[in-house]
Amino acid sequence: MNKPALQLYLAAPRGFCAGVDRAIKIVEMALQKWGAPVYVRHEIVHNKYVVDSLRDQGAIFVKELDQCPDDRPVIFSAHGVPKSVPNAAQARNMVFVDATCPLVSKVHIEADRHNQNGLQMIMIGHAGHPETIGTMGQLPLGEVLLVETEADVIQVEVRDPMQLAYITQTTLSVDDTSEIVAALKARFPEIVGPHKEDICYATTNRQEAVKAIAPLSDALLVVGAPNSSNSKRLVEVASRAGCKYSQLVQRAKDIDWRALKSIKSIGITAGASAPDILIQEVVEAFSDHYDVNVEYVETAKENVNFKIPRILREVRS
Repeated sequence: MNKPALQLYLAAPRGFCAGVDRAIKIVEMALQKWGAPVYVRHEIVHNKYVVDSLRDQGAIFVKELDQCPDDRPVIFSAHGVPKSVPNAAQARNMVFVDATCPLVSKVHIEADRHNQNGLQMIMIGHAGHPETIGTMGQLPLGEVLLVETEADVIQVEVRDPMQLAYITQTTLSVDDTSEIVAALKARFPEIVGPHKEDICYATTNRQEAVKAIAPLSDALLVVGAPNSSNSKRLVEVASRAGCKYSQLVQRAKDIDWRALKSIKSIGITAGASAPDILIQEVVEAFSDHYDVNVEYVETAKENVNFKIPRILREVRS
């Protein structure tokens, strides 16, 4: 029986970014240096496959620092943590490794600098997201105000409209954020922005790649976790870029084949915390159902590398 033909557009860049790759290596190198168990506060990155794999190697994932014993190393996730967390670890004389993505750390440093200059911060981000909690926790309560939408900008109450700066979560939609920034500048003309956009290069590149393949595709799948902000944004970007059907899937088993019944073309990408093995699994699932022609659509090249923390540099990766 002949399989129906399917044109498959594979976005590039897709999947792991440098910050995620570094965070995973930090856990693996910590296990190599200190042996199991090594504790990790929150998911190291938002991907179940990655977390389960590290758990199998001896990592123990906990929600809060008080669930960790004093005598075992603890790693802070790539999303960053409030200042109170490393302070508490130091007070307990714990060995800890900060796996915060350097691009998130850049936003933390930015917020601290603005605060030292007497500016109150407005953060564009998602309430409850670990990165937002970590960034807002760099400064005393009330020094960082959160806005999620343009409507929030209208309602936010600031201390002094002449002494403001804004920062953003690194994994947001570029287009959504630009609209909120415009609303902030309209209401607070003196507001100070970042020297360079806070949204990370990997988020931007993956969104641009989706914009390139979405108009060509009858449907588009994003491989990623439901709690991954950058993955969810890719689904939204695909819809806005002209793709009639876009879906977030964690694994090939999550594909809704009924919804894809009459498609002639499919776009596939992955969030920054999705490993390549899961992307290949989805591509292979389509090869089982269709006579697939794969076309790579590359919109940017990535060659970013971040240093491993000094405490682990003698460990062979």
